[in-house]
Amino acid sequence: MLKEGIIIGERYEIISRVGAGGMADVYKAMDHKLNRLVAVKVLKAEFRGDGSFVAKFRKEAQAAAGLAHPNIVNVYDVGEDRGLYYIVMELVEGITLKSYIDKKGKLSVKEATSIAIQVSLGLECAHNQGIVHRDVKPQNIIISVDGKVKLSDFGIAKAINSNTITANVMGSVHFSSPEQVRGGFADAKSDIYSLGITMYEMVTGRVPFDGDTTVAIAIKHLQEEIIPPSRYTPDLPYSLEQIILKCTQKNPERRYATIGLLIDDLKRSLIDPQGNFVQMAPLGTNSQVLPVAGVAKAGASGKAAPDETKRVPSGQTAKQQTQKTQRYIPDEDDDDIDDDYEERRQRRAARNAKSKKNRSSKDSDAMSSKLEKAITIGGFLIGAIIIIILIVVIGMMAGLFNRSSDTTKQTSETSQTSETSDTSEVSSVDGVVTPSFLNNTLEEAEALAGQYGLTIKQTGTQESTIYDEGKICVQNPVAGTRVDAESTIEVVVSSGNSKITIPTGITGATQTEAETTLGQLGLVTTVELQNSDTVETGRVISVEPAEGTEVQAGSSVKLIVSKGKEAPTVTTIPLPEVAGYDQASASAILDSYGILYTVVSVENSDVAEGIVLYTDPASGTEVQQGQTITMYVSVAPEETEETDDEYWIYYNGFEQPAGYSGLDVQIELVQQGGTSIVYTGPNPFEPYNYYPSAITGIAGESSGTINVYEYNTETGAYDNLIGSIEINEFAPPGSYEW
Repeated sequence: MLKEGIIIGERYEIISRVGAGGMADVYKAMDHKLNRLVAVKVLKAEFRGDGSFVAKFRKEAQAAAGLAHPNIVNVYDVGEDRGLYYIVMELVEGITLKSYIDKKGKLSVKEATSIAIQVSLGLECAHNQGIVHRDVKPQNIIISVDGKVKLSDFGIAKAINSNTITANVMGSVHFSSPEQVRGGFADAKSDIYSLGITMYEMVTGRVPFDGDTTVAIAIKHLQEEIIPPSRYTPDLPYSLEQIILKCTQKNPERRYATIGLLIDDLKRSLIDPQGNFVQMAPLGTNSQVLPVAGVAKAGASGKAAPDETKRVPSGQTAKQQTQKTQRYIPDEDDDDIDDDYEERRQRRAARNAKSKKNRSSKDSDAMSSKLEKAITIGGFLIGAIIIIILIVVIGMMAGLFNRSSDTTKQTSETSQTSETSDTSEVSSVDGVVTPSFLNNTLEEAEALAGQYGLTIKQTGTQESTIYDEGKICVQNPVAGTRVDAESTIEVVVSSGNSKITIPTGITGATQTEAETTLGQLGLVTTVELQNSDTVETGRVISVEPAEGTEVQAGSSVKLIVSKGKEAPTVTTIPLPEVAGYDQASASAILDSYGILYTVVSVENSDVAEGIVLYTDPASGTEVQQGQTITMYVSVAPEETEETDDEYWIYYNGFEQPAGYSGLDVQIELVQQGGTSIVYTGPNPFEPYNYYPSAITGIAGESSGTINVYEYNTETGAYDNLIGSIEINEFAPPGSYEW
């Protein structure tokens, strides 16, 4: 066990120990290079001395590091530091599926199906890259705090000898496929079997096969039929039960061919819980209960134990057999088997071919001797038969066999009785294959069951979208299962598919509230987002079918949900040039572009009246349609009677002050008789000399001071003095400087 504060790999600081498994300890650590929390799995000391084990540990960890999927715990790094072999993984805050099942007892159908789909998606990503997990079990499935399901421990080597059988191994054998416990080749279908056992535990709260030892559990995987999960969860949907039973078939060929097909059926089961869409391959000679082949797993030499093909003797318990078969090693990973499988298969084929050749030679000699004896004996038999036939014919002609008919009848009856007895005995030994009673009435099912020597027992009723009222919708055991003669088949009768009324109050509710309400009624919801000017974002605008409508259970209901007001489409265009046009023409141009405007008259003696002087903003500026601009139009200056003794007038033409920054200005005239504001507005300086053409002073005064103030954005007033000029009457323009 590592102490807190130790740094491995020169970057991962151990914070605390968060868990332990059969082969490694897991620590929470800080990655100082990327400044993030990670999980570091460190190989236990007892495995570090095995070079081949360490090599597989590295190889499989590197392969898992290539997987990137939301439902797989990411592997970031793998390395070795001072004899410590470690794997750095994503730190997932949450709970294992095993702990979650222990906490709840068993999960709801929707929970179990959702978890199974997410695990399947992770496995699909791995299988597509040629990686088989080989240890799918609830202990290796993590549910994060945000509800995301992640699969961990991809391809990590497991127990390698009898000294490493721990509680962790005991937990794994519950989920191992028959081919794994037999020492066979583990492939994608082995993961499907393990996932099926995991689903079984989720919906029932128990594993299908249990025992005191790993060997006892392994034998059950090989020889015992799985008890249908509906025995422990009577309300389990038919389709989900069929999915679990297909996943856990002992013959891999009867399981799902790919994990993708399993995902399709799991999704369909949510929509059609009682559907009969799961396709199961018919039973054949290769799909019967398997013998305990390979229960004594191949040892280090690769040779199987002598009793490799023996069955458990009749009447002997699994525990008794366990005591005799101590060589069994639980197969949690099959790494050694996988690596040597092809080589051992080729050696075995070569030995078989040689043995067959030797047997063929010996059999040929023996056959010659046997053939001579057969011919000799056959000759005697044929002769005897001919003699007997002659005696019978002569006797019948002489009337010696008058009572032969009675004797023959008695013999026939005896023969028939014997045959019936034999047939009955075979039937009682081999059992019968359960027929399908689905879609039959109880009376029809009882009549059919009588033909097979079975009895029918109704255990309840349930709604069904597939089967009409009064028809059988579930049977246990399922069709195709071999049972003993005179067994009882439990059936559930359909009560029909009751109608569900879409309640009022859905419209106007939040999306979450509406989905929860409809989900509790057994309806499936879909959502379509639309803009709305009247309905708040996230609330239901309408529902299809409408409120008050009766629909079938499991039907799909569409919620039209508001995504708020539609943002207006904003179009910008460059402001057209209208300066120089008369006001009417300029107005027509602006109207054609959808631009609003206001008109400001500006006195100007140099430009004809009614001509547009300029616009604000200037032409070429990007403006929005509907935006208002200002259009300045020339007007003739007012005529003023000039007298030397009444008015002081100064025509404009000032140079622009050096401190001017471009903001609006205010011009004031200060004279002895008082101060007056003569102009307020945009730049009045050259070259904009069409601003006020004259400044009228106080009558009788011929001098004064002109002050120019620029607008102050901080104070919001014209208090920024940027220039002053002392002037005299009739001074020519441009003769003064600021």
